[in-house]
Amino acid sequence: MSEERDIIMIGGGLGGLTTGALLAKEGYRVTVLEKNPVIGGGLQCFRHRGVLFETGMHVLGGFEPGHNLYRICTYLGILDKLDIRPTDADCMDAVTFGTETYRLPRGKEAFTDYLVRLFPEQADGIRRYMDDLWALSEEVDLFYLRPDEGSMLRPHSEDFLLPADEFIAKYITDARLAELLAYMNPMYGGVAGHTPAFVHALINVLYINGSAMFVDGSQQMADALADVIRASDGSIYAGDPVTAIHVEDHQVKQVVTRSGKTYTGDWYISDLHPCTLLELLPEKAFLKSYRDRLREIPNSYSAFSLYIKFKEEARRPFVNHPCYWQEEHGHVWQLCDYDEATFPRGFMYLTPPSHQQGPWAERMTVNCPMPFSAVSQWADSATGHRPSDYVAWKERSLQQVLDKLERACPGIRADIDFCFASTPLTIRDYYGTKEGALYGYNRDCKNMALSQLPVATKVRNLLLTGQNINLHGICGVPLTAIETAEALVGRGVIVRKINDAYNERLKNL
Repeated sequence: MSEERDIIMIGGGLGGLTTGALLAKEGYRVTVLEKNPVIGGGLQCFRHRGVLFETGMHVLGGFEPGHNLYRICTYLGILDKLDIRPTDADCMDAVTFGTETYRLPRGKEAFTDYLVRLFPEQADGIRRYMDDLWALSEEVDLFYLRPDEGSMLRPHSEDFLLPADEFIAKYITDARLAELLAYMNPMYGGVAGHTPAFVHALINVLYINGSAMFVDGSQQMADALADVIRASDGSIYAGDPVTAIHVEDHQVKQVVTRSGKTYTGDWYISDLHPCTLLELLPEKAFLKSYRDRLREIPNSYSAFSLYIKFKEEARRPFVNHPCYWQEEHGHVWQLCDYDEATFPRGFMYLTPPSHQQGPWAERMTVNCPMPFSAVSQWADSATGHRPSDYVAWKERSLQQVLDKLERACPGIRADIDFCFASTPLTIRDYYGTKEGALYGYNRDCKNMALSQLPVATKVRNLLLTGQNINLHGICGVPLTAIETAEALVGRGVIVRKINDAYNERLKNL
């Protein structure tokens, strides 16, 4: 366990805040430096014309009693501060291909039975697929908050690194069902032939066990984590990005922000995309081979998103679950492929809940997978200074999404008060992530060693955290935060305390 107690956290996203909160609980004094005026990364919310919108964390998993995020938040003392609404038990997700809509229920048994009723000739394959899906998730110790023994790169079952689409095909011969089982791939940047089966398994098990949505936005979780840090004499500074990290003799000596302030600590932890981190470090900090490796790892795709406010008199129904829509079969693994003439071929949309939610929706978010190549011609532009042809393209794309959304939700155009969009460039500049990658680096089963980064670096007092290290998302990032924090306090220390806190909560219920 490190006796050096001052932590400088570079980046205040979910990874930085969770890592900081875990270390604050261990007695470390944490200083978080966030480039944006608002902390949270993908948890950030913003207001447009007085209406609250989320930037990233729209759907949650792991908050069912006993599950990983439920336990982590119990330990941190923030569980009861979060306002979370479970999705409908009988329909956690609605999935549409053309004119066919499937209403998928929550829970392994109910999910399995539903599919067996619809595809009785595939019953045996469905049951074996579901059992093996759960078995794959069991191979990742940290997912179940067991002490982690290097779960990702140690020897695993032969299916662990099988491409997810091939894993499904092992059990399922019906093409429609195979597509349906892959409907969540936009939640993890799925790519046929490359995304490993264990990533597919973790995401599906997480959400099938019980999905939920934040009530009035995900900013509440960022704020709750920040309170944990401040309660242990920590500090959070937002709106003043780090511009340089000074390294001498393989150690960070200080960081400098845009305003000219300097911060020093015993340990420095980066919650940034590794390629963004490289831009802040002197070239000699890492070997050229390591720098080249970080720059060569492919990034996940990005998104084109719509933010919609409905008219007060619209009476657009509130739907208590996400909806996935594709205009036809055959493209579930190609939704990120971009052709302006056919964009979008599919998207996810939802109506986020508010306090005292009634039968009518106030707003809607629509997320369409989009690669960075769609906007690469404007890559040198900055927010607020985009060229006119980009603005025109963005408006055309917005209208194309609305045209498809009208097919999914007839009459919706007439119900809209106002609507605006974000693009991969928005995500790149807002989050500071290379190519606006929604999920950071791609996890590629063809070369897992390339995309799995250790939390430690060759700079002795510099550690990594965040979605580019091991796992992404509302669940994966906190699990990586545990690994980063345990690099200082000892392997298994925090996991044990998390489980002890949960067991104590059970006694008091």
